Amino acid sequence: MNENELKKQTNIVKSTVYKMIDVEKIKPNPFQPRHIFDEERLVELSESIKKSGIYQPLVLRQPIKAIERFEIIAGERRYRASVLAGLEKVPAIIRDFTDEATMEAAIIENLQREDLSPLEEAEAYQSLMKELNLTQAQVSERLGKSRPYIANYLRLLGLPTRVKEMLQGGQISMGQARTLLALKQQDQLEKLAHRTIREGLTVRQLESIVNQANLDEEKRANRKNHHQNKSPFVREIENQLGERLGTKAAVITKSKQKGKIEISYDSMKELDRILEVLNISLD
Repeated sequence: MNENELKKQTNIVKSTVYKMIDVEKIKPNPFQPRHIFDEERLVELSESIKKSGIYQPLVLRQPIKAIERFEIIAGERRYRASVLAGLEKVPAIIRDFTDEATMEAAIIENLQREDLSPLEEAEAYQSLMKELNLTQAQVSERLGKSRPYIANYLRLLGLPTRVKEMLQGGQISMGQARTLLALKQQDQLEKLAHRTIREGLTVRQLESIVNQANLDEEKRANRKNHHQNKSPFVREIENQLGERLGTKAAVITKSKQKGKIEISYDSMKELDRILEVLNISLD
């Protein structure tokens, strides 16, 4: 992000100073959305810095008090690599930022690099909304991304903790994570995520499984509602049939005069037992 872009985004930069700063006087930005820094790439960058120095200065926030350290607005990866390289001082642009500008600049700088993980990106959008009191539409407008795009990322924050770890670790993709979120039985979500990894399910295969599971759940809910709406007389018949047959029985009424009885069994052995209770012989 260049200075003009940064000013346009925040509109609250008060002053700018360029100087060499002791690395010991620098601290990370608490609003940094990036949680994971590739160690191998950091080492590569540190080796490059040892040989050629830092071509792009860090952007730091001017401390409010003399005893405080400079806060990184942009360039934490270069800062970490500089520490690895053993540098004592690094080039920096010092700016006088408010808390709001610091957070927004850090988040936008990382989002524009486009290498945040899906969860880090989702948390960045959430931070903008929470800390700056913005709506999804306002975040969308500031970042030049569609509102559905922002909403799809924010939905990832509703995943169970273990599934978030799978997404963060690259075991499942964002497309798979979004498909899992469509599952109505949320208590089965983590189990299906494990199955996705174990069987190597594609997004399309996962969509089919989720759709079927949701259809089964809808049927189960309809049966439950239908049962709850039955008269005490019909429910009593079901209870007595169930006790007599030793299995689940349902009386389904189609009208005042018509209906049907459904008897459930889980195996051929159980069916034989039910037929014996009913004195039905197939010999």
